[in-house]
Amino acid sequence: MNKSLLMLAISAVLITGCNNENITKVKEEAEVIKEKMPKEVAHVKNLILMIGDGMGAQQIGLLEEYARRAPHSIYNGKGNITGLTKFAEAGQLGLSLSAPYGVNGSLVADSACSATQLAIGKASGSEMIGLDRAGDITKTILEKAKAIGKATGLVSDTRMTHATPAAFASHQPHRSHETAIAEQMIEAGSVDVLLSGGARAFLPADISTNSLAINTMEKVGAPAAIYEASKRTDDRNLILEAQDKHGYTLAFDGEQLNKATGTKLLGLFANSGMADGIAYKACKANNSCVQPSLRNMTLKALDVLSKDEDGFFLMVEGGQIDWAGHINDTGWLLHELIKFDEAIDAVYEWVKDRDDTLVIITGDHETGGFGFSYSAHNLPEAQSLSGDGMRGKDYQPKFNFGALSLLDKFYAQTATFKDMLNNVKAKTELANATGQDWADVINPNSAFKVTSEQAAKVALRGNNDYYSAGHRYLGDAQFPVIDDFKAFYVYGDELHGNLIGRALSTEQNVVWGTGTHTAAPLPVYAFGPEKIIKQFSTLQYHVELSQKMMTALLPE
Repeated sequence: MNKSLLMLAISAVLITGCNNENITKVKEEAEVIKEKMPKEVAHVKNLILMIGDGMGAQQIGLLEEYARRAPHSIYNGKGNITGLTKFAEAGQLGLSLSAPYGVNGSLVADSACSATQLAIGKASGSEMIGLDRAGDITKTILEKAKAIGKATGLVSDTRMTHATPAAFASHQPHRSHETAIAEQMIEAGSVDVLLSGGARAFLPADISTNSLAINTMEKVGAPAAIYEASKRTDDRNLILEAQDKHGYTLAFDGEQLNKATGTKLLGLFANSGMADGIAYKACKANNSCVQPSLRNMTLKALDVLSKDEDGFFLMVEGGQIDWAGHINDTGWLLHELIKFDEAIDAVYEWVKDRDDTLVIITGDHETGGFGFSYSAHNLPEAQSLSGDGMRGKDYQPKFNFGALSLLDKFYAQTATFKDMLNNVKAKTELANATGQDWADVINPNSAFKVTSEQAAKVALRGNNDYYSAGHRYLGDAQFPVIDDFKAFYVYGDELHGNLIGRALSTEQNVVWGTGTHTAAPLPVYAFGPEKIIKQFSTLQYHVELSQKMMTALLPE
């Protein structure tokens, strides 16, 4: 299979620095896989769409640099090869633009709009779920697959009613209508396997105080952490409705998920979002994880869905990549990328010997404007090199271009900035927190240290220049103080976390451009039959990406 110039260009960037022997083995395996693939097939039986929420080329660069060149990379025992690299070698690479499509659209997408456009293949509007630009309900690729007899599944490490999974199985004017989204997901019956967090949208309003409701949840095996709160305003228990009226098997932890049988499965493993990547690393290390990993949820979904002789559609989201980007937390970001790549690698192993499945891996948008950057801080000292081109002169770059040892320091982080923020809130009012309060929570959890004077900027609060009465995020008169690009930092008290990122950025050789999203083009990895995946190796919009997926999975 000849790769396009785009494929070659992107591959050259991604492969740089990888161990030659290891990448040679991957290339050899890829050639064997490609030879087995049918050349002229126009349709596939199965489609697996994997979305790294907030995952742009910059984020992929962080993962690949860590995997390939961190002195103590956890990928060392795996040949320094990521799951993403395996798909890059065995398939095609392209780029996609995620913006709300069309002349009446906008430049930047949120997750709801972007996922909707991937789901329906038409232009949508900001924060819409399953609606086209005019606000009309439009069948998604998942719903169309179900209509022709295919099995369907949604997997996410955020909440099942969060924007990305919601866009494939519900239709709402705004992404915030999560309780209505939960109702549609259960009542429509279009999704056979639902695995994520977010039980709070499925539970009755009085779940924390109603002893009968609590006893009922205990009887179906739900731990107390699952039903600690509700976002509903009525007495409906959609979890029990799913079991009693719609035939779903229920699961609330990893052990229950492993034992679950049947063709319909509802797994809700947290009241809100599932455990972050740093917490997952910790519990995995001592074998104490209660929640299933994104990898295990993905494998369970594949096991259930692949039993359908007609094939399946599965969407898997690595959703907390976006959350780490919003708070400008590079350490957390790396852990989320690793967690998502675990699932990607599992899918690669599942699919590499098949010729009936299309795999698409992409992001919905880039979050944070993340990047490594060279700086004036800690300038390098002169070195004496033996090369004959030095002509007796020392080697001394004029700027600090970032040491590879930084990569291990990111992986050494033991708490997210969000956790650090919550720890300070638990001790004192944020308005009263001092630089020392912030230093006391940053330094034990980060390999990058701050003084109380440096951390004082994290504590600063001032007037909200963009105050908007009643606004969910901008409705507070006081905001953490952001000195630059402040219009792009919108999430209230969470911005103290972004300020931790600012305080550490110089030592990290990292810059962040925003607390929201950017319109950066997104890599697209395509694996499957040759004729089908060639068309993805180009520059396209997410709307076109969706249309190509529909053509491949659904008959004319």
